[in-house]
Amino acid sequence: MRRLTRTAAVLGAVIAALLVAACSPEPTPTPTATPTPEMQEWKSILGTTILRTGTQRVAFLLATSADFVRVPEATVTTTFLDGDAGGETATAQFHEWPFGTRGSYVTQLTFPRAGTWRLDIEGEGGEAVLDVQVDEESIVRDIGQIGLFSDTKTLDGAEGDISRITSHYRPDPALYEISIAESLFSGRPTVVVFASPAFCTTATCGPQVETVTELREAYPDVADYIHVEVYDNPHEIQGDLTKGILSPVLAEWGIDQVEHYRNESWTFVLGADARIAERFEGYATFEELEEALQAVLAS
Repeated sequence: MRRLTRTAAVLGAVIAALLVAACSPEPTPTPTATPTPEMQEWKSILGTTILRTGTQRVAFLLATSADFVRVPEATVTTTFLDGDAGGETATAQFHEWPFGTRGSYVTQLTFPRAGTWRLDIEGEGGEAVLDVQVDEESIVRDIGQIGLFSDTKTLDGAEGDISRITSHYRPDPALYEISIAESLFSGRPTVVVFASPAFCTTATCGPQVETVTELREAYPDVADYIHVEVYDNPHEIQGDLTKGILSPVLAEWGIDQVEHYRNESWTFVLGADARIAERFEGYATFEELEEALQAVLAS
């Protein structure tokens, strides 16, 4: 009898414990922190070296220790380092260069004051910092100014030898039919590219000239398209740049005043009023040139 009583007591204790457990709330699991992906420190290369106060196109390249960065976009935040001036945040889109080996990030930024500005750049998986110098005015012919009436070389004056006026190995003769001076009186917009296809230090000058040809083919007869060779004597260089003489037209447009300038490309889009509507330092894609041309055609 005692044994049955003891067994009943044990069973009662077990049932009571089960009832308490059933009525008790389940323990809250301890949250685990989601690890934040480590941001890689990117290297930055400024593609637009001539910056002045106001709004303008800014281009830069990003790279890791092993390769160029090619994420679709990056966020750029500006900070004035020489005093008190408001900054901004903008999105820079990736623009692939020819051959698919690299590309630049392009955006529009406004610098209200001259001085040193910091660009804090952040994209998927990485970040970079870039300090830039902004001047009051541009030393290169700028947006809003009248294009200079430069007497650039044409096929008519090349004695039938196109190699005397361009270093391109497969030149487009249509880019040498009219001088800048003649074009500014034509009543049409003008697209002019200063570049040295064979001797460019960044390997983008040839593709830039070809992009202007592509634009000409897409929009024939609505604008004048001109290539100005950076060197005045391309036929005499033969691979030895010490023999190269810069075209005097570069001085007229202020391009030779760019610090450490050698032969990188500059492209200008002018309206029918001969006023510069857009300019591009370094490589500009077909889409960028097309947008600038469409804007002057619509104005």
